[in-house]
Amino acid sequence: MQHRNRRIWGVATIAALAAATIAAAPAYAAPNTNSVKKLTKAVTAEAVLEHLDALQDIADANGGDRAAGRDGYGASVEYVVGQLEAAGYSPEVQAFDFQYSEENSELIRVSPLPTTYVESRDFVRNAFDPAAPKGTATGTLVPVDMNVPAGGLPANSNTSGCEAADFAGFPAGAIAFMQRGSCAFAVKALNAEAAGAAGAVIMNEGQSGRTGLINMIGDATGLTIPVVFATSAVGEDLYSTSPGTVVTVTVDYEAEERTAYNVIAQTSVGDTSNVVMAGAHLDSVQDGAGINDNGSGSAALLETAIQMQKTKPNNAVRFAWWGAEEEGLLGSEHYVEQLTEEEAADIALYLNFDMIASPNYMFGIYDGDNSGGTAPDGFIPEGSAQIEDVFESFYDGRGLPYQDSEFSGRSDYGPFIAVGIPAGGLFTGAEGVKTADEAALYGGVAGASYDPCYHDPCDNLRGDGQDVALYDALRADYELVGNVNVDALDVNADAVAAAVATFAFDTSTVNGVRVPGKSHGAGKSGDAFADRFAS
Repeated sequence: MQHRNRRIWGVATIAALAAATIAAAPAYAAPNTNSVKKLTKAVTAEAVLEHLDALQDIADANGGDRAAGRDGYGASVEYVVGQLEAAGYSPEVQAFDFQYSEENSELIRVSPLPTTYVESRDFVRNAFDPAAPKGTATGTLVPVDMNVPAGGLPANSNTSGCEAADFAGFPAGAIAFMQRGSCAFAVKALNAEAAGAAGAVIMNEGQSGRTGLINMIGDATGLTIPVVFATSAVGEDLYSTSPGTVVTVTVDYEAEERTAYNVIAQTSVGDTSNVVMAGAHLDSVQDGAGINDNGSGSAALLETAIQMQKTKPNNAVRFAWWGAEEEGLLGSEHYVEQLTEEEAADIALYLNFDMIASPNYMFGIYDGDNSGGTAPDGFIPEGSAQIEDVFESFYDGRGLPYQDSEFSGRSDYGPFIAVGIPAGGLFTGAEGVKTADEAALYGGVAGASYDPCYHDPCDNLRGDGQDVALYDALRADYELVGNVNVDALDVNADAVAAAVATFAFDTSTVNGVRVPGKSHGAGKSGDAFADRFAS
C-alpha cells in the first residue's frame, strides 16, 4: 500500500534525536520465527520492559510526559522508528495537524483546610467567546445569592448572580461565588466583574443531573477576570468553610494547531490485498509518562514487530503506532479517513492493544460477538467474533481466566469498525473497579481500580506518587515494576504475538480468505488454536 504522507518531521525533537536514536539502536539478529509458537517464544517480557524503560527515559528528559504535540511524543516516535529501522523495516511517519490544548488552570482553597482541586475532575475553566481571559486572582470567596445545598428546589431555579442587585455590598477584589441556574454563565461572570470581583467560581446547581462538570460557553465580550466552573460537590466543600474562605483562581491554557504523527511499518512479505493490521497508541496524557497507558501496548507491539523480521507470513502485516489517541482517537481517525475504498477493503482485520499490563489487572477481550449485549445492533462488523475466539483460545491454552471487555469504540479500533473492518484486541482495565469475583479469578485488590494510576503522573515505571498501601497489597499477589504488572505483561505480550502470527498466516475464520502458502500451524478449529498457544 502506498501511504500518502512520507516522513515529515515537524517537531524539533524528532530531527534532533534522529541520528542519535538510530545510531544507538542494536542490529537485530532474530531467530527464525516462522510459526506462532516460535514468535510467541521470541517475544519476552524482558524485552518489552526494555522498551518501556526507554519510554520512561524519554518522558523524564522531556518534561515528564509523552503527550501528542510535545517534545516527549516526538522523541517517542523517533525511538519507535529507530527500533524498526534497525530491525529491517522501512517505517513511514504520517503527519497530521490537530488542535492542541494545554490546561494549567487552578482552583485552590488557600485557607482554611488548604486544598488543591483537580482540573477536569473537580473544575474546568470557562470557554467563553471570544476567548477565555487568562489571569490569576486570590481573595476571599464571597457567596452571591446562593442556595446550598439545592435540596428539593426545582432544577434551573437558582438566580445567583443574574442581577446586578445580587452583588449589593460586594467587597472589591473578592472572588465571587455563584451557582448555576436561570441565566447564562456569561451574564453571571460579567455581573461579578462589574461589581468589582477579581475572579469568580460558579458551581453546578446540585440537583440530580446537575452535579458534574460542563463547559461554560457564551458571549462574554469584555470579560477580563478568571472564571472557573466547579462540580456541586466541590462547591459544597468550599461553601462549608465560608465565610472567610480564601481561594486562588487561575485561568491559564494554550490552544493552537500542532502536528502529531502515526508510525506505520509493514512486512516485506505477504499478500498486500489481505493485510493484517495491529496497532497501539503511542501518546500519553499530559500529566505523566503513560507507561501502562499506553506504553504497555506500544512496547509489546514493537517487540512483536522486531521479532517478526524473519517471519514469512502469508498475509502482509501492518503495524501502527497512533498519535493523539488521548485527544480523541485522532491519529487512527486520520489514518482511516485517508484510505481509499480499495485500500480499506485490503485490510482483513485490525487488532488493538491499549493498556495490557494494568497493575490490578483483569484479562479483558473485546466482546466481538456482543455476548454481553453492550453494543447496539450492527455496531460490530462480522468477523470480530472470530477474532475474539482466537484470544479466548490463547487464554484457554494457558489455563487462564478471561472476560469480555465492552466493544464500545473507546480506543483506536473505533475508526476501523466504523468502516466495516473486523476488529478485536485486549484490555486489562483502566479506571473501572475490580469486583470481588474478579479478584477471586485474577488476584489483586477488590474495590480498587484496575489501574489506580490511570491518566495520573504515577503511571510511571518507578512507582513515584503511588498509593503505597494499595501497591504493597498488589505486590503480595503480583510482580510489579512501577505501574506495570509484569505477570499480566508477560502473558499479554505472548497473546499479542500469538494473535498477530495466527492471522498473519490465515484470516479465513474472519473473512473467508485463505492465501496460498504454508499455514505454519494455522487452522480453523478452536482445538488447533489451543494447541498452538499452549506454552
